[in-house]
Amino acid sequence: MAKRTASAKKQARAGARRASRNRATRSEVKTLVVKARRTLRGSGEGVGDALRALDRAAAKGTLHRNNAARRKSRLAKQLAKVAKTAPAPAAPSGRGRGKQAAPAASTSSKKK
Repeated sequence: MAKRTASAKKQARAGARRASRNRATRSEVKTLVVKARRTLRGSGEGVGDALRALDRAAAKGTLHRNNAARRKSRLAKQLAKVAKTAPAPAAPSGRGRGKQAAPAASTSSKKK
């Protein structure tokens, strides 16, 4: 039986830590994607969180970038399908909702 060097033991410990961290990240991403799919039937609010989590996991190397891109594409396709079939929301009436447009500043009065 071959002896394991100190550096090999250290790499094994580091690999176990990385595997544990990657497993947690992948699990979180999967959970967010499932939640986003469930909300697609309703409001579709969780889609942004799922997309951000996929991007983050791909950037860190937890997920392969093509894997993340494929999952994002599928989620976007489902969102587009739901948005297409759902009735469009009514336009706001403009009565005291949100910010009002600021009057445009006149540039002719300012001289240098």
